[in-house]
Amino acid sequence: MKVLVTLIAVFVLFWLVRSSIRRMRGPAPPPAAQSAPAPQAMIACAQCGVHLPANEALPGRGGVFCGAAHRAAFEEAHRE
Repeated sequence: MKVLVTLIAVFVLFWLVRSSIRRMRGPAPPPAAQSAPAPQAMIACAQCGVHLPANEALPGRGGVFCGAAHRAAFEEAHRE
């Protein structure tokens, strides 16, 4: 029983010291604002219509494409 009372007293003392130290420090600073990446323009592949970011598109004759295979297929089908 004496050990239990001692443990409770130590816990309460620890809690009081910890809370007084927190009060002395003041409020925690707000976390730094994280900037989200800028949204990118989405464009459609001229062959299949899939939308993808503009910086990932492959330019070709007749538009932009999602991959080299679609660019080649489109250019083959639309030869002039």
